[in-house]
Amino acid sequence: TKMRFTSAALLALLPSAYAFVPAKNAQHNTALHMSGTESGPPYSGPKVKPLLDSVNFPSDMKRFDIKELKQLAHELRWEVLENVSKTGGHLSSSLGVVEMTVALHHVFDMPEDDIIWDVSHQCYPHKMLTGRKDKFSTLRQAGGISGFCKRKESEYDSFGAGHSTTSISAAQGMSIAKSMLNKRKNNCIAIIGDGAITGGMAYEAMNSAGYLKNRMIVILNDNGQVSLPTGTQSAGGTRPASQLSTYTSQLLVSKPFQNVRDVLKNINQLLPSETLQDVNRRIDEYTRGLISGGTLFEELGFYYVGPVDGHDMENLVGILETLRDSDSTKPVLLHVKTEKGHGYPPALAAADKMHGVGKFDLGTGVQFKPSKPPVAPSFTSIFANSLIDEATEDRSIVAITAAMPGGTGLDIFGRRFPKRTFDVGIAEQHAVTMAAGMACEGLKPFCCIYSTFLQRGYDSVVHDIAVQNLPVRIIMDRAGLVGNDGPTHHGCYDLAYLGCIPQLKIMSPSDEIELKNMIATCAKYDEGPTCLRYPRGSGYGPDKLEKLFGYDMDAVPKHGEVLEMGKGRIVRKGGNKLLLGAKQTDEGEKTTRGKDKKDRVCILSFGTRLHESLVAANEIEEADPDLAVTVADARFMKPLDVDLVRELAAENSVIVTVEEGSIGGFGDHVLHFLTLDGLMDNGDLKFRPMVLPDQYFEAASQYEQYETAGLNASHIKGTVLRLAQKIKVPVPQES
Repeated sequence: TKMRFTSAALLALLPSAYAFVPAKNAQHNTALHMSGTESGPPYSGPKVKPLLDSVNFPSDMKRFDIKELKQLAHELRWEVLENVSKTGGHLSSSLGVVEMTVALHHVFDMPEDDIIWDVSHQCYPHKMLTGRKDKFSTLRQAGGISGFCKRKESEYDSFGAGHSTTSISAAQGMSIAKSMLNKRKNNCIAIIGDGAITGGMAYEAMNSAGYLKNRMIVILNDNGQVSLPTGTQSAGGTRPASQLSTYTSQLLVSKPFQNVRDVLKNINQLLPSETLQDVNRRIDEYTRGLISGGTLFEELGFYYVGPVDGHDMENLVGILETLRDSDSTKPVLLHVKTEKGHGYPPALAAADKMHGVGKFDLGTGVQFKPSKPPVAPSFTSIFANSLIDEATEDRSIVAITAAMPGGTGLDIFGRRFPKRTFDVGIAEQHAVTMAAGMACEGLKPFCCIYSTFLQRGYDSVVHDIAVQNLPVRIIMDRAGLVGNDGPTHHGCYDLAYLGCIPQLKIMSPSDEIELKNMIATCAKYDEGPTCLRYPRGSGYGPDKLEKLFGYDMDAVPKHGEVLEMGKGRIVRKGGNKLLLGAKQTDEGEKTTRGKDKKDRVCILSFGTRLHESLVAANEIEEADPDLAVTVADARFMKPLDVDLVRELAAENSVIVTVEEGSIGGFGDHVLHFLTLDGLMDNGDLKFRPMVLPDQYFEAASQYEQYETAGLNASHIKGTVLRLAQKIKVPVPQES
């Protein structure tokens, strides 16, 4: 007699070993229900969402049956779409986990149970089901809700994130704590993507959890999207930048494998001898490993379950309920196959699956263009195209990214030089040390990593690059405050954590011309490691570069020029004398401005705060007829241009440094030199470093964040005027 089992029933029947098959045509279980057809726009969701409207917290959905859960998922997907279309944010990652999120909150009891979202950019459905759907109009805005999980935002956010590969370690720690504290329930679930699981920390955690036999569930959310965007041309081709991704793709069960599993499991149930059952179970596990590869996770001490269709609600709920109710303390890896951007054809068709989007037209998926288009390309694209120029002339130049080809511009470089582009997945430590190895053999590696993500490779920078003085070019995009992604993504600390390392050369451009120059400088410098940081945002364009900065130019130069290492420049002298080649004003020749040293002040900028410094200088001189403001661009933090600092200290009564970094960075290096060189011993020089204050900056626009930080032109102006004793600061009186 033939017997058929549903996946959930089979799981209940066979608690010692589970196998689940993606439901046939499961993609149709969550029908689109659009006003247009699936083949074309306009796309729209349900006019009313009665089930979602009834859910404020997960407890409100416990009574729902499978049919209602499917409908809730449909309404939730469109609620995400409608809201993100108005605010922008991380879209497709959230669309891909809607069914999983609904199933998890239906089965488990948060906040007593812990659900940890790795990276957590896919948390929008989770937030909507945990009391925050009415706040989504404020997503990633000043005073609004974060685009990531944050413990201080909700008790339902078990663990904060923003960087990847932390979820398994956190879940293990929570599981250990629940066990040691004898808590009534111990359900800890980590959801990690096939991109995040390329990070080595995931395997450190699984190795530990398997060894200690901590009760936990790791859900591998396999959507085939390792890098941003996946499919960038590189030395590994256009497939996902991970052999592990290829491995997990092979775990998708073919029909022959399904037949083998069914036969083996049915035989197991019929064998009369327990000893024979044990032997056959070992054969079964080995066979399953040969066919599906599950033994990789099993050898780490996890019980592998899967693959499972992540959009099949009935299957997901049944499996999660059985895992929840199991008395086993062995950790489980549940392999779930999902589709990034599921349910929204424009996302599925986009190269990046609409991973991170601005505001867009819901009916078509077309993103709105800014009302004021940028007058110049982004710093990221300028870097990429300048690196292409250098690589065209020098075949030893190669580029490395840690799963961020789009964010670092290496997708542009990869289209030109695919065989010289290396995407290592989310593995910053490996990327840095691999670059060191390349440098040993004579290549010129440009290791391109966001400032905030370089924190994860810090030991490799010290141990593998700096100590050996290897000529690796460390390129840090997103330096300074980055805007809407908030505190986990700001590049605030690199100047402090790199500035203390011997043998590093650290530079930062003030504008797009200087960025080109510094790329050329890094390419030519072979005496040791160089570090180049630049912010998120666009250049200034020829008009502003000429009028504010003083360049004499009709267009931005195509190629950069090699700079003298450790040499800064004076951009502006008192009386608005611009020194970069443009036609000079003659105000300085006719005025008595700055006649006495006490009326001569200097703003020494490092990085793109030079723009704000020049604006402040103009406003200061407009406000006071006596003050003469010099503005200098340090260019380099290491080596510091000590001759320039001595000149500025000799000529001015006030020096104010400005930078886009935390305490411990450029200003501290200048202050150390001033004091050690005795330049402040006479008491005729006042010094103030303007840095990011000692706090975290929540999501807002970059301008709002720098306004909060006190680093915009008005703040620089106020600092200079106070030090020059041109304005009085009120002293609080005791009441």
